[in-house]
Formats: sequence, C-alpha cells, structure tokens
Amino acid sequence: MPRRRPGSHVASVMIVRQFLHWVRTAPAGPRAEATAALARAYLYSDLSPDDRAAAEGAMILLLDDPSPLVRQALADTLAASEFAPPAVIHALANDQPQVSAAVLEHSALLIDADLVEIVATGEPEAQAAIARRHGLQRSVAAAIAEVGSAEACLTLLENPEADLARFSLDRIVARFGTLVAIREAVLQRPDVPAATRQALVDKLAEALADFVSARGWLDADRARRVAREACEKAAVAVSADAPGETRLLVRHLCEAGQLTVGLMLRSLLSGNAGLFAEALSQLSGVPLPRVGAIVHDPGAAGFRALYDKAGLPPSVYPAFREALDALKTERHGSLAEAGRLRRGLVERVLSGCERADVAEVEPLLMLLRRFATEAAREEARLYCDELVAEDRIVLESDYDRIAA
Repeated sequence: MPRRRPGSHVASVMIVRQFLHWVRTAPAGPRAEATAALARAYLYSDLSPDDRAAAEGAMILLLDDPSPLVRQALADTLAASEFAPPAVIHALANDQPQVSAAVLEHSALLIDADLVEIVATGEPEAQAAIARRHGLQRSVAAAIAEVGSAEACLTLLENPEADLARFSLDRIVARFGTLVAIREAVLQRPDVPAATRQALVDKLAEALADFVSARGWLDADRARRVAREACEKAAVAVSADAPGETRLLVRHLCEAGQLTVGLMLRSLLSGNAGLFAEALSQLSGVPLPRVGAIVHDPGAAGFRALYDKAGLPPSVYPAFREALDALKTERHGSLAEAGRLRRGLVERVLSGCERADVAEVEPLLMLLRRFATEAAREEARLYCDELVAEDRIVLESDYDRIAA
C-alpha cells in the first residue's frame, strides 16, 4: 500500500470543505451530478480512510439538501452497493418516496425489521418499492399483505422472487379481491389453492350482487340469491378441478358460512360425492373414511343417523336419500362432469321428492326445479357447441379437399 503524502488529510478535508461551500449556492441539477460523483468516488475509488470519512461526512450533510434531486442522486448511486454508509442508507430509506424507492428496492443493508416498519408507516409508493425486492422474505411479504396498499399487494403478487405464504395470499384476497387486477394476478399464479380461488369467486359475486342491485336491475334479495348460487356452483367446479384440496375447500366454506344445504345437494347432483362426504364429515365430526363408507353404500339407518348428526334439515333428507340411491346406478363421470349438474340425476330426484310425503317440501321442490332448469340449459349449450364443432370440422375438411 503506498505511503500517504504529508498533508494529504488536510488536502482531502479542504476538498470536501470547498465542495460543501459550492453546493450551498449551485443549482439543483449540477448539485445532483456532483453528489452522484462524490458517491461513486466513495464506492469505487481507492480512498484513504481519512478521505472516506470526509466523503461520508459530506454525504450525511447532503441528506439535508432541500432538493429531492440531490438526495435521489445519492440514493440511486448507493442503493445497490453493500459498501454504502449504513447511516446514509437508513436516512434515505425514510425519505420521501421519490428518493427512497431505489434504496427500498435494492439495498442489502436494510434488514427485514427495517422493511416491516417502513411497510407499516410508509407511503404506498414505498410499500410497492419494497414489494419489488429480489428474494423478498416471508415476514416482509406478510406485512405488505396485511397493511399494504392495493398497489403494493399487486406488485407483491407479480414478484416471482417473493416468498408469499398461503395465509398472506388469502389476506390479499380478503382485502382486495373485488379489484380486477388483483384477481387476475392471483389466478395467474401457479400455486393458488382451491380455497383461495373460491374466496375470489365469493368476492366477485358479492361485488356483482351489489352492482346489479344498486342499478335496480334485480332486487337485493334476488341478487344475493343469484350470487350465492353462483358461489355454490363454483365451489363444486373448484372441488372437481382439485379433488386433493377438497378438505381445505370445505374448511374455507365452513369458516365463511357458505357450506349450505344447497351446495351439498348440488355436489351430489353433480356426481361429486367426494365434496359431499367431506362436508358431511366436517359437519358431523365423523371421520371421513366412515362417512365415505356410508355415502357409497348407504343403509337407511346409518345414513339417517349421520345426516341428523350433521344438523341438516329433515325436510331435505328425501332429496339426499334419492340422490345417493340414484348415484349407485349412475355411471361415473369425468372430473369435468363432476363440476356441473347432471340433468337425468336432477330430474330423477325431483320426481322422487314430488311423490314424497314430507312437510315443508315446497322450498326443496323450488330449489330442485331451478337445478333442473340450469342442468337443461347447460346440456343444451353443450349439445349446440358440439354441433357447431362438428360442422366446423366438416367445412374445414371440404375446404381442404377443394383446395387440393
């Protein structure tokens, strides 16, 4: 290492002193350029300890510069370096968002506790900058999910390097699930649990019900019923799409107060006995293997006892009983078919319930008739889609033959 020349400490102090005198009167633009040059010299030049101390002192004083351009130049230059002065980095991290963004997004000198505190007290722009960090830790992501702005939460969802726990994902959905951008960002993730997808459906249905009732297109009660039935239809479809997550889905439905008799009956009439068995198990407290054995081979006494233990209404029992008997003779459909009502199954149960001698059966018949209408419309739509697809294939074949 070369020996320092006599008086070099005095020379370095004089340079810093002249710099500080100059920045007091120089325009903001030149001040910002000079500040960036000073920060680069601190990081990359072969300075003596005295020179580095003098430069650090100058940068600390520049933290009070009235122009954000100067402080931003300091932040932009120091943000990505682990050799930046910690005192300067921490001060810049708590500056206005225009200044702090680069430091919050890139500086390795900020620990998770620092970031969590800034998320809790900072502006949305600062929260979003933290959400963009490479390798964002789970604790910081959880803080953003809990108190961050919609912008910060969207940025977090779009950050592939963020360690985002499932409970944080659910919290974002609970807070901002009505926003289109949030819903799209959640659904684009490859790791979205079935329960979270159902929660998104719930939020969307709630927003649509409020919208149509506010416009006067439907009265509030009917709008809520339509929204509820849409959520139930989605739950059955989600369960069919991810059968391995049915238990967590049913738990979410229970916690949200959405595990209704209509949903359970819909699951059976869609051929989704797995969702029905899981729901019955959680409501009754009976282990799933035992419930599954009863559901797939229902004895009159065994199923009725299980049904009553689950607290389900006696007036709907004939429909469940009829559906289970019908399923024993029905062919097993695909997973896709388990997500929608089967017309033949619905009509058979409807006919059986119309013959049943049960008090207060009319609400059940109204529900089954709505199911029958829905199943008929869905069947007609699929049939027409198949016809159109067949015609398209024929037309394409004829075109290819003519072209040849």
